[in-house]
Amino acid sequence: MEIGAQMFTVRDFCQDLSGLSEALKKIADIGYRCVQVSGTCAYDADWLRSELQKNGLRCVITHTPPAALQNDTQRVIRDHDRFGCDYIGLGFFDFGADAEHYDAFLDTYKPVAAALRQGGKYFMYHHHDYEFRKIGDRTILQKLAEDFAPAEMGITLDTFWVQAGGGDPAQYLELLAGRVPCIHLKDFAYGRKMAVIGEGNINFDRVFQAAEQSGTRYMLVEQDDCNGENPFDCLRRSYARLRSWGLA
Repeated sequence: MEIGAQMFTVRDFCQDLSGLSEALKKIADIGYRCVQVSGTCAYDADWLRSELQKNGLRCVITHTPPAALQNDTQRVIRDHDRFGCDYIGLGFFDFGADAEHYDAFLDTYKPVAAALRQGGKYFMYHHHDYEFRKIGDRTILQKLAEDFAPAEMGITLDTFWVQAGGGDPAQYLELLAGRVPCIHLKDFAYGRKMAVIGEGNINFDRVFQAAEQSGTRYMLVEQDDCNGENPFDCLRRSYARLRSWGLA
């Protein structure tokens, strides 16, 4: 498994191409060798390829705008081919207060997932805590795993949001085995705070064991809220902790 950085962590620094370029350099200087591109300004695929190569980085997954996924799927595939990325993610879907939009997700993204697969890519859905609400006796996340075959859609499991939803991250990695090639690592601290890896209370020993057994390839460090600290410093401390555990 490889350790990477989720650029949503440093999104505030990536709202123009100059900032995005500098952020990629800083992430590479920390020691990361792969990234997820998410929450940044718009970019040309060839520009991103050049910037990644310049910094010795690979983009292994993106979060791609819903409109592009739905209406310009073939261009999305071509762009990801140009910068060498096989995993194409959706970062959010509004299932509604009582999951009343669940069927709309199936109707909208079943065709997208099929088109991406036909183009040699793999559709990845990133959950939050609200996917732990239940439809009958199953969580939304469990329902998604039932209604999409593993070959159709993967889940970008997020350790913080599983815990926030009342689940156990390692258990859900086991449940979703075979469809979790990319996961998000973020720690959960007292007060429902997002924390640097190792500075919260998630049992990462179990997470890493379950991820290895479930086929995870990339573990991407993400901290949506750095609690007033510099996000690059948070990424640096997480990397140092993971390195001390023999994982980076």
